[in-house]
Amino acid sequence: MIELRDLTKRYGDFTAVNEVSLKVDEGTLLVLLGGSGSGKTTTLKMINRLIEPTSGSILFDGQDVLKMPAHEVRRRIGYAFQKIGLFPHMTIAENVGVTPRLLGWEAGRIRRRVDELLETVELDPKEVRDRRPSELSGGQQQRVGVARALAAEPKVMLLDEPFGALDPLTRDRIQQFFLRIRKETGLTAIFVTHDMVEALILGDQIAVMNRGDLVQVGTPRQLLTKPADDYVESLMATPRQQADFVEELLAQEPTGKSTGKSGGKAGSKSGGKSRGKSRGKSRGKSS
Repeated sequence: MIELRDLTKRYGDFTAVNEVSLKVDEGTLLVLLGGSGSGKTTTLKMINRLIEPTSGSILFDGQDVLKMPAHEVRRRIGYAFQKIGLFPHMTIAENVGVTPRLLGWEAGRIRRRVDELLETVELDPKEVRDRRPSELSGGQQQRVGVARALAAEPKVMLLDEPFGALDPLTRDRIQQFFLRIRKETGLTAIFVTHDMVEALILGDQIAVMNRGDLVQVGTPRQLLTKPADDYVESLMATPRQQADFVEELLAQEPTGKSTGKSGGKAGSKSGGKSRGKSRGKSRGKSS
Protein backbone atom coordinates (compact mmCIF):
# COMPACT_ATOMS: atom_id res chain seq x y z
CA MET A 1 0.00 0.00 0.00
CA ILE A 2 2.59 2.57 1.19
CA GLU A 3 6.32 1.96 0.96
CA LEU A 4 9.17 4.30 1.84
CA ARG A 5 12.61 3.58 0.40
CA ASP A 6 15.65 5.37 1.84
CA LEU A 7 13.52 8.47 2.38
CA THR A 8 15.73 11.43 3.37
CA LYS A 9 15.17 15.09 4.13
CA ARG A 10 18.02 17.55 4.67
CA TYR A 11 17.95 21.24 5.49
CA GLY A 12 21.43 22.42 4.61
CA ASP A 13 23.81 20.43 6.80
CA PHE A 14 21.02 19.21 9.08
CA THR A 15 19.46 15.82 8.36
CA ALA A 16 15.86 15.75 9.60
CA VAL A 17 15.08 12.28 8.23
CA ASN A 18 17.85 9.83 7.41
CA GLU A 19 17.25 7.04 4.87
CA VAL A 20 14.00 5.75 6.34
CA SER A 21 12.64 2.58 4.76
CA LEU A 22 9.39 0.93 5.84
CA LYS A 23 6.27 -0.66 4.43
CA VAL A 24 2.66 -0.20 5.50
CA ASP A 25 0.37 -3.02 4.39
CA GLU A 26 -3.25 -2.48 3.40
CA GLY A 27 -5.58 -2.20 6.39
CA THR A 28 -2.74 -1.55 8.84
CA LEU A 29 -2.42 1.33 11.27
CA LEU A 30 1.24 2.26 11.60
CA VAL A 31 2.21 4.65 14.38
CA LEU A 32 5.26 6.87 13.94
CA LEU A 33 6.46 7.35 17.52
CA GLY A 34 9.18 9.63 18.81
CA GLY A 35 9.99 12.79 20.71
CA SER A 36 10.34 16.32 19.40
CA GLY A 37 12.85 16.52 16.56
CA SER A 38 12.72 12.78 15.85
CA GLY A 39 11.61 13.32 12.24
CA LYS A 40 8.21 11.66 12.53
CA THR A 41 6.11 14.61 11.31
CA THR A 42 8.57 15.41 8.52
CA THR A 43 8.32 11.79 7.37
CA LEU A 44 4.51 11.95 7.41
CA LYS A 45 4.41 15.20 5.43
CA MET A 46 6.74 13.82 2.77
CA ILE A 47 4.26 11.02 2.07
CA ASN A 48 1.64 13.44 0.70
CA ARG A 49 4.16 15.96 -0.64
CA LEU A 50 3.56 18.72 1.91
CA ILE A 51 7.35 18.49 2.26
CA GLU A 52 9.46 17.42 -0.69
CA PRO A 53 12.13 14.82 0.13
CA THR A 54 15.79 15.39 -0.60
CA SER A 55 16.20 11.82 -1.81
CA GLY A 56 14.57 8.41 -1.69
CA SER A 57 11.21 7.24 -3.00
CA ILE A 58 7.61 6.83 -1.88
CA LEU A 59 5.33 4.22 -3.43
CA PHE A 60 1.54 4.31 -3.15
CA ASP A 61 -0.14 1.22 -4.59
CA GLY A 62 3.04 0.68 -6.60
CA GLN A 63 3.01 4.20 -8.06
CA ASP A 64 5.86 6.63 -7.48
CA VAL A 65 4.31 9.45 -5.45
CA LEU A 66 7.10 11.84 -6.44
CA LYS A 67 6.10 11.49 -10.10
CA MET A 68 2.43 12.21 -9.41
CA PRO A 69 1.00 15.76 -9.30
CA ALA A 70 1.06 16.88 -5.67
CA HIS A 71 -2.62 17.92 -5.71
CA GLU A 72 -3.62 14.45 -6.93
CA VAL A 73 -1.67 12.82 -4.10
CA ARG A 74 -3.39 14.99 -1.49
CA ARG A 75 -6.82 14.20 -2.87
CA ARG A 76 -6.18 10.46 -2.74
CA ILE A 77 -4.62 10.46 0.74
CA GLY A 78 -6.67 11.85 3.63
CA TYR A 79 -4.93 14.11 6.15
CA ALA A 80 -5.95 15.13 9.67
CA PHE A 81 -3.84 17.07 12.13
CA GLN A 82 -3.88 18.58 15.61
CA LYS A 83 -4.88 22.13 14.64
CA ILE A 84 -7.74 20.69 12.57
CA GLY A 85 -7.70 23.53 10.03
CA LEU A 86 -11.46 23.84 9.52
CA PHE A 87 -12.37 26.87 7.42
CA PRO A 88 -14.05 29.30 9.86
CA HIS A 89 -16.16 31.03 7.20
CA MET A 90 -17.64 27.75 5.95
CA THR A 91 -20.40 25.64 7.47
CA ILE A 92 -19.62 22.15 8.77
CA ALA A 93 -21.19 20.61 5.67
CA GLU A 94 -19.09 22.82 3.40
CA ASN A 95 -15.93 21.92 5.33
CA VAL A 96 -16.55 18.19 5.06
CA GLY A 97 -17.44 18.46 1.38
CA VAL A 98 -14.38 20.49 0.28
CA THR A 99 -12.42 17.70 -1.40
CA PRO A 100 -15.42 16.05 -3.12
CA ARG A 101 -16.31 19.46 -4.60
CA LEU A 102 -12.76 19.86 -5.89
CA LEU A 103 -13.06 16.42 -7.46
CA GLY A 104 -16.24 17.46 -9.27
CA TRP A 105 -18.78 15.33 -7.42
CA GLU A 106 -22.40 16.31 -8.07
CA ALA A 107 -24.20 18.15 -5.29
CA GLY A 108 -26.54 15.35 -4.27
CA ARG A 109 -23.70 12.88 -3.90
CA ILE A 110 -21.73 15.36 -1.79
CA ARG A 111 -24.71 15.98 0.49
CA ARG A 112 -25.29 12.26 1.00
CA ARG A 113 -21.60 11.68 1.71
CA VAL A 114 -21.44 14.58 4.19
CA ASP A 115 -24.48 13.34 6.12
CA GLU A 116 -23.16 9.77 6.09
CA LEU A 117 -19.81 10.87 7.50
CA LEU A 118 -21.31 13.12 10.16
CA GLU A 119 -23.37 10.16 11.36
CA THR A 120 -20.26 7.98 11.26
CA VAL A 121 -18.41 10.37 13.57
CA GLU A 122 -21.48 10.47 15.84
CA LEU A 123 -22.68 13.97 14.98
CA ASP A 124 -26.31 14.65 14.00
CA PRO A 125 -26.31 16.13 10.47
CA LYS A 126 -29.54 18.02 11.16
CA GLU A 127 -27.96 19.71 14.16
CA VAL A 128 -24.46 20.51 12.91
CA ARG A 129 -24.34 20.66 9.11
CA ASP A 130 -25.27 24.37 8.94
CA ARG A 131 -23.21 25.48 11.94
CA ARG A 132 -19.81 27.18 11.83
CA PRO A 133 -16.76 25.51 13.41
CA SER A 134 -16.71 28.09 16.22
CA GLU A 135 -20.11 26.81 17.37
CA LEU A 136 -18.75 23.31 18.10
CA SER A 137 -16.64 22.01 20.97
CA GLY A 138 -13.02 20.99 20.46
CA GLY A 139 -13.95 17.31 20.41
CA GLN A 140 -16.72 17.91 17.88
CA GLN A 141 -14.37 19.91 15.66
CA GLN A 142 -11.86 17.06 15.80
CA ARG A 143 -14.55 14.65 14.63
CA VAL A 144 -15.40 16.97 11.76
CA GLY A 145 -11.71 17.03 10.85
CA VAL A 146 -11.67 13.24 10.65
CA ALA A 147 -14.88 13.27 8.59
CA ARG A 148 -13.36 15.77 6.16
CA ALA A 149 -10.24 13.62 5.77
CA LEU A 150 -12.47 10.64 4.89
CA ALA A 151 -14.81 12.56 2.57
CA ALA A 152 -13.29 11.57 -0.78
CA GLU A 153 -13.04 7.90 0.25
CA PRO A 154 -9.23 7.81 0.49
CA LYS A 155 -7.41 4.50 0.67
CA VAL A 156 -4.87 5.93 3.11
CA MET A 157 -5.19 8.42 5.94
CA LEU A 158 -2.36 10.40 7.54
CA LEU A 159 -2.87 11.74 11.06
CA ASP A 160 -0.44 14.14 12.73
CA GLU A 161 -1.09 14.13 16.50
CA PRO A 162 -4.78 14.81 15.78
CA PHE A 163 -5.99 14.33 19.36
CA GLY A 164 -3.11 16.00 21.20
CA ALA A 165 -4.96 19.20 22.14
CA LEU A 166 -7.97 17.45 23.68
CA ASP A 167 -8.59 16.86 27.36
CA PRO A 168 -7.94 13.25 28.53
CA LEU A 169 -11.58 12.11 28.63
CA THR A 170 -12.44 13.56 25.22
CA ARG A 171 -9.20 12.21 23.81
CA ASP A 172 -10.02 8.70 25.01
CA ARG A 173 -13.50 8.83 23.46
CA ILE A 174 -12.14 10.10 20.14
CA GLN A 175 -9.46 7.39 20.11
CA GLN A 176 -12.07 4.68 20.62
CA PHE A 177 -14.33 6.18 17.98
CA PHE A 178 -11.42 6.33 15.52
CA LEU A 179 -10.56 2.67 16.20
CA ARG A 180 -14.18 1.75 15.46
CA ILE A 181 -14.23 3.72 12.20
CA ARG A 182 -10.97 2.19 11.05
CA LYS A 183 -12.22 -1.30 11.83
CA GLU A 184 -15.46 -0.71 9.94
CA THR A 185 -13.79 0.81 6.87
CA GLY A 186 -10.56 -1.24 6.74
CA LEU A 187 -8.69 2.04 6.35
CA THR A 188 -4.91 2.09 6.06
CA ALA A 189 -3.50 4.79 8.33
CA ILE A 190 -0.21 6.34 9.44
CA PHE A 191 -0.50 8.07 12.80
CA VAL A 192 2.10 10.39 14.34
CA THR A 193 2.32 10.74 18.12
CA HIS A 194 4.83 11.34 20.91
CA ASP A 195 2.50 9.61 23.40
CA MET A 196 3.67 6.06 24.14
CA VAL A 197 0.33 4.95 25.60
CA GLU A 198 -1.57 6.27 22.57
CA ALA A 199 0.83 4.40 20.28
CA LEU A 200 0.27 1.13 22.15
CA ILE A 201 -3.52 1.56 22.11
CA LEU A 202 -3.89 2.46 18.43
CA GLY A 203 -1.03 0.85 16.55
CA ASP A 204 -0.95 -2.47 14.71
CA GLN A 205 2.69 -1.63 14.07
CA ILE A 206 4.85 1.03 15.72
CA ALA A 207 7.85 2.65 14.02
CA VAL A 208 10.10 4.37 16.56
CA MET A 209 12.15 7.33 15.32
CA ASN A 210 15.00 9.15 17.05
CA ARG A 211 16.98 12.08 15.63
CA GLY A 212 15.89 11.31 12.09
CA ASP A 213 16.69 7.60 12.22
CA LEU A 214 14.23 4.72 12.18
CA VAL A 215 15.19 2.77 15.31
CA GLN A 216 12.70 -0.11 15.43
CA VAL A 217 9.51 -1.34 13.77
CA GLY A 218 7.31 -3.90 15.48
CA THR A 219 4.03 -4.71 17.15
CA PRO A 220 3.23 -3.10 20.50
CA ARG A 221 4.07 -6.39 22.22
CA GLN A 222 7.41 -6.66 20.43
CA LEU A 223 8.42 -3.17 21.49
CA LEU A 224 7.43 -3.85 25.09
CA THR A 225 9.17 -7.22 25.33
CA LYS A 226 12.10 -6.83 22.94
CA PRO A 227 13.14 -3.16 22.65
CA ALA A 228 15.90 -2.69 20.08
CA ASP A 229 17.97 -0.28 22.16
CA ASP A 230 18.03 1.85 25.31
CA TYR A 231 15.97 4.61 23.67
CA VAL A 232 13.07 2.29 22.83
CA GLU A 233 13.31 0.71 26.26
CA SER A 234 13.08 4.15 27.90
CA LEU A 235 9.99 4.99 25.82
CA MET A 236 8.29 1.76 26.81
CA ALA A 237 9.14 2.33 30.48
CA THR A 238 6.56 5.11 30.75
CA PRO A 239 3.41 3.01 30.15
CA ARG A 240 4.85 0.26 32.33
CA GLN A 241 5.43 2.70 35.19
CA GLN A 242 1.92 4.10 34.81
CA ALA A 243 0.41 0.60 34.90
CA ASP A 244 2.51 -0.35 37.94
CA PHE A 245 1.44 2.82 39.75
CA VAL A 246 -2.26 2.10 39.17
CA GLU A 247 -1.80 -1.51 40.34
CA GLU A 248 -0.12 -0.29 43.52
CA LEU A 249 -2.97 2.11 44.22
CA LEU A 250 -5.56 -0.62 43.71
CA ALA A 251 -3.63 -3.00 45.96
CA GLN A 252 -3.57 -0.57 48.87
CA GLU A 253 -5.92 -1.03 51.82
CA PRO A 254 -8.87 1.35 51.41
CA THR A 255 -8.02 3.09 54.67
CA GLY A 256 -9.09 6.46 53.37
CA LYS A 257 -12.54 5.16 52.52
CA SER A 258 -13.12 3.48 55.90
CA THR A 259 -11.90 6.58 57.73
CA GLY A 260 -14.29 8.63 55.65
CA LYS A 261 -17.20 6.45 56.76
CA SER A 262 -16.39 6.58 60.45
CA GLY A 263 -15.53 10.25 60.49
CA GLY A 264 -17.85 11.22 57.68
CA LYS A 265 -21.04 10.76 59.68
CA ALA A 266 -19.87 13.05 62.43
CA GLY A 267 -18.64 15.50 59.85
CA SER A 268 -21.89 15.40 57.96
CA LYS A 269 -23.84 16.26 61.07
CA SER A 270 -21.74 19.28 61.84
CA GLY A 271 -19.42 20.46 59.10
CA GLY A 272 -21.56 19.18 56.24
CA LYS A 273 -24.70 21.03 57.30
CA SER A 274 -22.89 24.20 58.25
CA ARG A 275 -21.25 24.29 54.81
CA GLY A 276 -24.61 23.83 53.19
CA LYS A 277 -26.08 26.68 55.25
CA SER A 278 -23.22 29.01 54.49
CA ARG A 279 -23.60 28.33 50.78
CA GLY A 280 -27.29 28.95 51.02
CA LYS A 281 -26.74 32.27 52.79
CA SER A 282 -24.15 33.41 50.34
CA ARG A 283 -26.44 32.58 47.43
CA GLY A 284 -29.23 34.48 49.06
CA LYS A 285 -27.09 37.57 49.46
CA SER A 286 -25.77 37.47 45.96
CA SER A 287 -29.23 37.19 44.49
